[in-house]
Amino acid sequence: MISRRLFLLGASAAVLSACSTTRQPVVQEPVIDPYYQRMYGPVAGEPYMVAGMDLRRVDPKWWRQEVEYFTTERPGTLVVDTPAHYLYLVMENNRALRYGIGVGKDEALVFRGDATIGRKAAWPRWTPTQSMIAREPDRYGPYAGGMGPGPENPLGPRALYLYKGGRDTLFRIHGTTEPYTIGTNVSSGCIRLMNQDIIDLYSRVPVGARVTVIN
Repeated sequence: MISRRLFLLGASAAVLSACSTTRQPVVQEPVIDPYYQRMYGPVAGEPYMVAGMDLRRVDPKWWRQEVEYFTTERPGTLVVDTPAHYLYLVMENNRALRYGIGVGKDEALVFRGDATIGRKAAWPRWTPTQSMIAREPDRYGPYAGGMGPGPENPLGPRALYLYKGGRDTLFRIHGTTEPYTIGTNVSSGCIRLMNQDIIDLYSRVPVGARVTVIN
């Protein structure tokens, strides 16, 4: 009798256990269009490595794309919309190439209005501003004399230097060592793009192009 009861209790427990078992949900990996995988893949032919992007970590709204864009600015103008975290390269017929950007909390927020691209540099040298050194001396002080080009350089593989009245504004549009901060306000720096995007923009924009910054 006892053995039969134990058997029935064991059988009931097994049934309950089977009923209460839950399966782990299957997480579906996002399917990324091969067009964007190629766009943000590793860049060949550079003197330093430009790594591919893991686009799962970047909202698609920050990926480079052609969009409808109504403006009175002439084609070839760059419009930097810092509050929206977008940079637009104005095209013909109310179209623009739109790039997601990261915005510095300090340097990028003190400039507004019009400027021109005074010079361009591939794999530029970087020197922190005096305000950056004063704010974070331990971090930036060692680079007061500048940092040479390379994958650790905060300007990344390309930089566009904005001038006003023939003088350098110290405002830059450049690449980044922190590509997953695109779409946010970061601690320091000017306007940063994903490295594949700044390489693309650099190839499209000549020295002398007009830039207008909305801030």
